[in-house]
Amino acid sequence: MASKSTVAFICVFSLLLFVAHCKTLKRDVKALNEIKASLGWRVVYAWVGDDPCGDGDLPPWSGVTCSVQGDYRVVTELEVYAVSIVGPFPTAVTNLLDLTRLDLHNNKLTGPIPPQIGRLKRLRILNLRWNKLQEAIPPEIGELKRLTHLYLSFNSFKGEIPKELAYLPELRYLYLHENRFTGRIPAELGTLPNLRHLDVGNNHLVGTIRELIRIEGSFPALRNLYLNNNFLTGGIPAQLANLTNLEILYLSYNKMSGTIPSGLAHISRLTYLYLDHNQFTGRIPDAFYKHPLLKEMYIEGNGFRPGVNPIGVHNVLEVSDTDFLF
Repeated sequence: MASKSTVAFICVFSLLLFVAHCKTLKRDVKALNEIKASLGWRVVYAWVGDDPCGDGDLPPWSGVTCSVQGDYRVVTELEVYAVSIVGPFPTAVTNLLDLTRLDLHNNKLTGPIPPQIGRLKRLRILNLRWNKLQEAIPPEIGELKRLTHLYLSFNSFKGEIPKELAYLPELRYLYLHENRFTGRIPAELGTLPNLRHLDVGNNHLVGTIRELIRIEGSFPALRNLYLNNNFLTGGIPAQLANLTNLEILYLSYNKMSGTIPSGLAHISRLTYLYLDHNQFTGRIPDAFYKHPLLKEMYIEGNGFRPGVNPIGVHNVLEVSDTDFLF
């Protein structure tokens, strides 16, 4: 009678043999070969053979992950980053209907995100940061219902932030900083039940925080809110203290005014508060200086009364690449 280890080995070997003999879905083979044939991809990224999932002695293409579904192999992840790929966003990617991760960050992609992006219904992670993408974000982005991570920072997107982003119930991390967005931040984003990180810094956005959180129960899971380096006006509403999970509030370099509400100091997890380079006045309530977790509070460049002091040493707050690991 065969031992358990022998049976296990036979099962694993049989599975590997089955996978090796599976054919890759023609749709995915065609899509990736179309991408490979484009000049920018062919020059900078060597993919050997015709089958992206591997064929015979040829391994899968670098950056391509495949899985077995039924009798076929399908492409589930495409990660081709930091290899100076040039040219427009490869529309053929949107034919890879089983993709769960698409990572093309740190290349030289230009033009818009095509509206066909909405076809990738299984996508969970979309990372296009550090490219030269332009135009408005297509509203079809709201069709990616399983999306949890969206990285579009460090591009040249313009127009308004689409309210369709509020149609993504699983979204946890939304990075839109360092673009050319205009208009107001959609208050509808506050209805996202799982959103932990919202960064819209370094754009050309207007409006007030009061408008942003006007929907009752806004941002129930939000930990980090980056609104810095825009053209926001108005004051800090007392209702902001209802964001009880907030840890980082970054309001630097706007045109905000008024006094700082004491209720903000009652957010128990608040750790970093950046108020500098606005038009705030008055005093800082004592409760902020007694907050057990508040490590940094920057206040320079405002009209606070003499004797108001910062907390911590003012260093430039930067998002490192480690913040993008998941």
